[in-house]
Amino acid sequence: MVVDIEKKLIASITKHARPLRIMHICGTHERTISKYGLRGVLPPEVEVLSGPGCPVCVTPTEDIDFAITLANAGVMLVSFGDMMRVPGNSGNLLDAKAKGADVRMAYSIDDAVTLANNNPEKEVVFFGIGFETTAPANAAAVLRGLPENFSILTSHKLVPPAMDLLIKDINVDAFIAPGHVTTIIGMHPYQPIADMGFPIVIAGFEVRDVLLSIAMIQRQVEAGVSKVENAYPRAVNEEGNITAQEMMQQVFDVADSNWRGIGVIKNSGLCLKTKFRHYDATKRYAKEYQNMLDSTPVNTVSSRCMCAAILTAKAQPSQCPMFGKDCTPKNPVGPCMVSLEGMCYNWYKYSREK
Repeated sequence: MVVDIEKKLIASITKHARPLRIMHICGTHERTISKYGLRGVLPPEVEVLSGPGCPVCVTPTEDIDFAITLANAGVMLVSFGDMMRVPGNSGNLLDAKAKGADVRMAYSIDDAVTLANNNPEKEVVFFGIGFETTAPANAAAVLRGLPENFSILTSHKLVPPAMDLLIKDINVDAFIAPGHVTTIIGMHPYQPIADMGFPIVIAGFEVRDVLLSIAMIQRQVEAGVSKVENAYPRAVNEEGNITAQEMMQQVFDVADSNWRGIGVIKNSGLCLKTKFRHYDATKRYAKEYQNMLDSTPVNTVSSRCMCAAILTAKAQPSQCPMFGKDCTPKNPVGPCMVSLEGMCYNWYKYSREK
């Protein structure tokens, strides 16, 4: 049952409704919005768009193909469970495991380090993905020192540069910023975007958090201001986690990065610093990496998949000809249907049009 605070927030949003396109950059926000049917209770003038906030969804196919190449070459490939079924051009990691490759699931890089220590005769590669939330744990592991038989395939993405690109590419008025990312980076990285006229509110993941962020954005719009506001003070502070930031700066350099469905975004990724290159899987297995780039076939089946448009709010899942038919959570064709944070997955589970 909707409690009083949610009712009051919905009433306030409805009272102050005007044409407004708000984008969130967080798969967990999409899960909350879809699960509790928030789009159905908002006034039609207020559109909540789903951006590229699912780290699994934006991991590029070449990284997945390289991980599969390494697994097939005999290394122990370790990654998160969500990555196992994300399709590359040549299948997915579970396909490789079914054919005999040593592919393992882990909850963290520490699990992968334990596997390396327990299997010194094996080369172990940790496929490290995610936004600013997962990068500090990987940085901490590097700083502690890693086994000689261990390397990292790094595919980290940074959220603010993606937001900067989106305002130039799509019609959006304001942003709901991800709470967990902001616990690490703090509020300041969003300021340049707010300075360009886009209100930003950092939100948590409960229904009332999302509704409050929308109401706060409306107030900014009515007042004719654009600033960064915090609707998640129980977890987020202005400066973020300084220790985590310092560890990331010690271990990683900022680099251009390829986002699946979007393309290369300048200064939107992290790569290991030169002094840690012996832990870099792309350097340790440079020959295999080049062979993969030269020989990977193009997956023509997924050419009908609209994940690229869905990730950038140019289409909704129900507009994809494969959605709910050829592409389901049991048989995902695109990455948006694989992850619990993917928009297609959440629309399929909670918001399918009857």
